[in-house]
Amino acid sequence: MKFDPSHTDVLLDLLRWRRDVRHFTDLPVTEESLAILKVAMALAPSVGNSQPWRVVSVETSMAREQIIANHKSANQAAAELYDEERRQEYCALKLAALEEAPVQLAIFTDLDPSEGHGLGRQTMPETLTYSTVLAIHGLWLAARSMNLGIGWVSILDPKDVERTLGVGPSWHLTAYLCIGHPKHIDNTAELERVGWQKGRDTIWLVK
Repeated sequence: MKFDPSHTDVLLDLLRWRRDVRHFTDLPVTEESLAILKVAMALAPSVGNSQPWRVVSVETSMAREQIIANHKSANQAAAELYDEERRQEYCALKLAALEEAPVQLAIFTDLDPSEGHGLGRQTMPETLTYSTVLAIHGLWLAARSMNLGIGWVSILDPKDVERTLGVGPSWHLTAYLCIGHPKHIDNTAELERVGWQKGRDTIWLVK
């Protein structure tokens, strides 16, 4: 298939409006939408065609409550790393939507998959995790194309998440995603809007 400039424009729009979402409505996410997200992940490139991503849909109240407790503990520990003024700014931020997001996916990387037979990762084993991140990015753009929003919750103890969900020993937590219909959309990162950190252009060097 040969693409034209209109495809580029649409892709750039998706990238501009792909923002971390922390405020969701109570509208459910349809099974049809979830099926499309699964397809988007399957289309991602991966080292040695290993497709090392493993997805757990976190749905029970018990599991979600443990994830919320995990986040609160990790968030409190993170806040203590800042001086008092910065800590107050940090504590005022909403950094997760674990109480309201209708869909929550824990996405793991299998660090010892049989698929791919080790091709391409002998000197750079971290490419397994990179592959999972690419699959997450594809899922994120697909979600945005359906007017869904995603929030990436990184303030978690990954080992505790792995214990909570009872996954295999070779599965390493790469991302915990909250997915749903955003209460509002913006093409500017929330942390930039609230003054935490301004965006900048990519550092691009020539040697």
